[in-house]
Amino acid sequence: MKKIFLSLVVLVVSFTSFGQNSVDPRNCGSMENLNMLLLQDPTLADRMQQIEQFTQDYISNHPNQERAVITIPVVFHIVYNTSAQNITDAKCQAQISQLNLDFARLNTDASNTPAAFQSLGSNTQIQFCLAQRDPSGNATTGIERRSTTTTSFSSNNAIKYYANGGLNAWNASSYLNIWSGNLSGGLLGYAQFPGGPAATDGVVLLYSSIGSMLSPGTATNYALGRTATHEVGHYLNLWHIWGDATCGNDQVNDTPTQQTSNGGCPAFPHTTCSNGANGDMFMNYMDYTYDNCMNIFSIGQSARMNATLASGGGHYSLTTSLGCAAPGGGGTCGTPVSLSTSGVTTSAATLSWAAISGATSYNVQYKVSSASTWTTTTSTTPTKSLTGLTANTTYNFQVQAVCATTGAYSSVASFTTLSSGGGCTDIYESNNTSTTAKPITNNGSITGLISTTSDIDWFSFTNSSSASKIKITLTNLPFDYDVKLYNPSGTLLATSQNSSTTSETIIYNTTSVIGTYKIKVYPYSGSSATSCYTLTVLTGATNFRTIQGGAVEINPTETTLNLYPNPTANKLIVDYNTMISENITINAYDVLGRKVYSEMNTANVGSNTYYQDFNFLDNGFYILEINNGTTATIKRFIMEK
Repeated sequence: MKKIFLSLVVLVVSFTSFGQNSVDPRNCGSMENLNMLLLQDPTLADRMQQIEQFTQDYISNHPNQERAVITIPVVFHIVYNTSAQNITDAKCQAQISQLNLDFARLNTDASNTPAAFQSLGSNTQIQFCLAQRDPSGNATTGIERRSTTTTSFSSNNAIKYYANGGLNAWNASSYLNIWSGNLSGGLLGYAQFPGGPAATDGVVLLYSSIGSMLSPGTATNYALGRTATHEVGHYLNLWHIWGDATCGNDQVNDTPTQQTSNGGCPAFPHTTCSNGANGDMFMNYMDYTYDNCMNIFSIGQSARMNATLASGGGHYSLTTSLGCAAPGGGGTCGTPVSLSTSGVTTSAATLSWAAISGATSYNVQYKVSSASTWTTTTSTTPTKSLTGLTANTTYNFQVQAVCATTGAYSSVASFTTLSSGGGCTDIYESNNTSTTAKPITNNGSITGLISTTSDIDWFSFTNSSSASKIKITLTNLPFDYDVKLYNPSGTLLATSQNSSTTSETIIYNTTSVIGTYKIKVYPYSGSSATSCYTLTVLTGATNFRTIQGGAVEINPTETTLNLYPNPTANKLIVDYNTMISENITINAYDVLGRKVYSEMNTANVGSNTYYQDFNFLDNGFYILEINNGTTATIKRFIMEK
């Protein structure tokens, strides 16, 4: 084990891994940050080795241990240069709620985990709260703010120091510090692994990635709060699932070995490194896939995180923190908020809400909406599963937290059980015509049900001038379903009608038509089911491109250039979309403007892909240019071997 782990540390020093399979890749700077810290502090590798040895010994000595729920106090340091970067308190609370759902495996998309990996999904017994007590013992909201003249930050920890335009950390032994700000270079976030310096301990997030599935941020493909879930995983001693090496070791026994990171939303199974019929666990929070494709921590990952919080672990001191308790020794509990439901079927539902600091249990009341009396039950966690419900019935529920003194009941929330089938939290009926199309949120997924042979589902959504490009996917199909996209004028733009249960995809890269679009989901040959399909609507500022076959692409309205992987160690894949057939020259320049590479080529109308081998270039920054004789399109790339 020592040899394996020290090899991993050496690998980090010499190579920062980026997603070789990534499309629109998740850019996590945790390994780059670790690389910097290892170079600054030669003793850090030894401390991390000691933590790793403790982790392995703890897991070996505590197999299948029942663990009490641990709640970690969180402070958000909001560093903003523009009003858009000054995210709201509600958005911070939404992020806390999503962390709690993801770490408890109560996330509404847990059912999207392939059946082959379902048994490995784990409730980590780790929860989070916004701090109610600051390091001086005073009351706090767990959120502090600073307007800064610094326009953006990188992974060099500057955001963590007031003198550098950021905010200083609170006592890292008592709080999880989360910094929110504008990050440069496409960086989504980074975290510090256990063992690093206390002054920089915590997680940094791109402000637009902060949110939840119910209250998304604004980052395209990364708005559902999963960047925080990923980075907090690092903070609690999880490595990237591919071990930051080709077919590497993430120190977890139940995550399949995989070649490198996965980007986008791969189709299951995606097999690499001879890892068997089930392939990569690409839906794991520690891979690089889109937020709406992440849904699982494994049992082995849970064990590593719990070891970090055990006596002797790197973050054990958090378990004795008073940060979640209001000053004055307790008192009345707060009122639960963020009530939600998941796993609604004909006879059951799972209720959840944001954890309340200091709560020892929760009283849950529910009733049929038309009834006058409540049924009361209890739970020791911020979730409760109900069974024995009546199909096609609307229920009300409310929650009360119990501390030294019980608090007030929450506002009443409602849900409706399914009339048939299971798994859909909302079947959106009636939505059988374009005039009854149900509005859905962009950059997230919903589940729907074709419950009868005559059922048709219509949905609507709106794009904007800053996020005009559209991608529609229809997945998890129980039968042969097809999908159509209509523009705001009602004109049919495209139809995707693959055979059998093959997923459907429509890509519409437009800049000229902004407004409310409509989607029609319908069965081929009158098929119906008791299982749900998944519909995903993505909008963004840059053209979507096909990850794999089967997509219907329309209206390539602009010239675009995309490079990946970026940084690269050798080969660079160049995607060039053009509106005309043309002869082009592909040039590369170094930072001094010297041409270091040139090649003549041709480009056809639409998408073109070129594979450029730049293994001969030294490490550093370069500019790639595509020149058609009248205009030049450029992108920066990094060589990092």
